[in-house]
Amino acid sequence: MTTIRENYEKILEIASKSAEKSGRKLDEIIILGASKTQPVEKLMEAYKAGLRYFGENRVQEGIEKIEKLKDFSDINWHLIGGLQTNKAKYAVKYFELIHSLDRESLADELDKRAKKINKIQEVLIEVNIGEEDTKYGVHPDKLEKLFEYTLEKENLKILGLMCIPPYSENKEDSRQYFAKLRELKEKLESKFKTNLPHLSMGMSNDFDIAIEEGATIVRIGTLLFGERNY
Repeated sequence: MTTIRENYEKILEIASKSAEKSGRKLDEIIILGASKTQPVEKLMEAYKAGLRYFGENRVQEGIEKIEKLKDFSDINWHLIGGLQTNKAKYAVKYFELIHSLDRESLADELDKRAKKINKIQEVLIEVNIGEEDTKYGVHPDKLEKLFEYTLEKENLKILGLMCIPPYSENKEDSRQYFAKLRELKEKLESKFKTNLPHLSMGMSNDFDIAIEEGATIVRIGTLLFGERNY
């Protein structure tokens, strides 16, 4: 069995080659450890290997880990799972970047909660890039409206877009969706004269393709930590 350190080094090697293909460097890519259901001990192994970004799917589980690891002040915590409006205040308190803004009511709540604690909450808008009924995210046709709406929120800062493409055994099938998300980002930048530095896309099975298509954040779970502890 490989160790988390060995897994991380392999991920860096793959990411570096993919970044080179897209004319970028490895240090322009954030490797985010998707640590849902993983014990704190595994997170610490990844931390010791050099990982500094962790993404949690559930607010409560994330808070418990953040509290246990609060002495490690250089860890960046991201919320990558769907967010219920009633959990917004906790998300704002504990997470640096929220990847899953997908509706106006959530933008309202995040903005309100951020204002209360005098924070500018950084967010990504999640796009349902494959237009799947079972997935979170704003429909691509409604992205512009949500973007414009969120742009007016004083305590929210949009850093880019996030997506989870339809699953396929063939990772090349994801490429069209990653390219589409990049195009949507570029269109928003052009229309609204703004800079969106991040594209959060790509997971264990297809992150190399995502990087080739412009990903700046890749969310790696199984390939880093091994199978989830359900």
